[in-house]
This record gives sequence, structure tokens and C-alpha cells, in this order.
Amino acid sequence: MAASEILCVGELLWDALPAGLFLGGSPFNVACHLRAAGQPVAMVSRVGRDRLGEEALRRVARYGVGTDLVQVDPVLPTGFVGVTLDDAGRPDFEIVSPAAWDAIEPSDALVRRAAAARAIVFGSLAQRSAASRHTIQRLWDSPALMVFAVNLRAPHDDREVVRQSLHRADVVKVTEEELRQLAAWFHLPGAPRTVETVAALARTFDCRTVCVTRGREGAALWRDGKWTEHPGFTIEVRDFVGAGDAFLAVLLAGLFAGVDDHALLQHAALIGAYVATQSGAVPADQHAMVAPVPDAAERQTAPAPARKRDRPPEGKARGPRRGRAGG
Repeated sequence: MAASEILCVGELLWDALPAGLFLGGSPFNVACHLRAAGQPVAMVSRVGRDRLGEEALRRVARYGVGTDLVQVDPVLPTGFVGVTLDDAGRPDFEIVSPAAWDAIEPSDALVRRAAAARAIVFGSLAQRSAASRHTIQRLWDSPALMVFAVNLRAPHDDREVVRQSLHRADVVKVTEEELRQLAAWFHLPGAPRTVETVAALARTFDCRTVCVTRGREGAALWRDGKWTEHPGFTIEVRDFVGAGDAFLAVLLAGLFAGVDDHALLQHAALIGAYVATQSGAVPADQHAMVAPVPDAAERQTAPAPARKRDRPPEGKARGPRRGRAGG
């Protein structure tokens, strides 16, 4: 176990796309991209005792992601999702239920590793079942940086699960569409002033870092009261599956490296855009996804992202300052 290990917790499954069968699940996608960016990372999930589960474990290991915290279920099958794409490449998911990743257990080994982890990445979809939800929330006792990737998938959307997750999160990643749903659920200012919505989200849940992905329109980042936007890149979209996960992974790697907000957002948007030009969430030419190493001018002297448990409970986000990223 590496001292700076990142744990990605949740669904590990097979995406049945028009172009073929691809191993996926948001936490797995993030783990692969983090490993490509040079971060030590382990996957926390559960697969079935079946051929798809055996192949999933082989492929996870092939990407350099730790597999020793992936459990094997004797009854439930490995996760499977049917994915259809509209003309713009936006996916629609039919998620098979129940699946092995619905039954992740809080083993002693997992709890120990979580206590020593640098960061824990989790989402809302993996909390659709009581068993996995209990395990994920048990890991919130860790002092690690908590990274919440909002992942709303009907009919598994749960306002209370999202509320609890936001309260524990230090870093939040959300799509613009999901942000509108959060605004409705939690009575936040709505569109078109995205910055106002994000500022209210940060204040309400005491989140220092919130990133918003906007598909073809790029992305935006709120960090300690500063608002930075990137317009995105002009690309030929194959599909958007996993693009947001790649974005989040590069964003996290940059946060830990102390990269300037403008460069950070540009690097993350670039890799997310590249993934959208490929089929599946983890392109075969994995090396092409590694973000450029920032030079000294792009680095900040600020420390790594503050965890909620490092801060006084009354700390709140500051008002917005506007900026715009180049590129």
C-alpha cells in the first residue's frame, strides 16, 4: 500500500455500448485515469464469481489499479449496463439490478486502508443499495480527502443520499444537468447564473472545491471562492461515456500537485475532451490521456486541498471572484 494511495469506491461493471463491451463504472474510470496520471490507486468494489468478474479483475490489474480490495460475491452477478447513445453521443443507461457491487462489505482490510488513504472517491449510484451505502458511509470516518462524484441515474436518484454525501464531501464533481437537480432539491439559485448556484452549493454544504462539467460547452471550477471557466475544445464526439470521470481524475491529480486553477481546468478539460472522441470510458491508448506535466509557473505554493476535518466547522466559502481560463 502506498502512503499516498487513493481509493475509488463503488460500481465496477461492463458497459454494453454499440461499439462493443467495455469495462466501466464511474469509480473504475476515475481510478484508471488517476493511474495514468501517475497516482497510486486501488479499486474498492465487488464482482460476481463468474467469467465477467474474472475478466474484470484481469483488466483492472492490467491498468495498474490495485485489485486486492475488490471482493468476489458467491451469488450476485458482475455488474452489467446496457448503453444507448443519441445523435449527440449522450448516453442513456439501463443498469441491471441487483449486482455484486450492490453488496460491498466494510472488511477490516478496507477500513484500515481507508484510514490511511490520501483521498477517497465515491459517488451516489453505488449507494442505491443499503449494503454498499453502509460501507461507503463507514469510510467517511477516514481523515482522507472526500471526493464526491454526483452520479444521478434514474430510478436510483435519492435526494437524502446526495444530501448526506455533499455534507461529507471536500471536493464535488457535478454535471450542469445534475446541478440543476441539486438546485431544485436544495432550493439553490438556478440557471442561467451557474456561478450563483455553485456558490450557494459550496456555502450550504461547506465544500471548498466544486467542478461543473458542461459537455460541449467546457467546464467550470469553484475553488475557495474563485470562479474559473474553460470553453472546452472543438472535437468530433464519439460518445461522452466516461469523459467526466477522466476530467475528475486529472483535476484531482492537479489539485494534489498544486496546479494553478486556469491550467488545472484546461488540462482536465483536454483529457475529458479526448475521451469523448473515443469509444468507451477508458481508451485503449491509455498513455494519450496523461495530462501535460505543469511547469513551475503553473504551480501554486498553496497546500493540498483542505479536508473538512482539517477545518473549523463554521468555515464557509467566500463570495465569487470571476476569472476565465485561456485555451
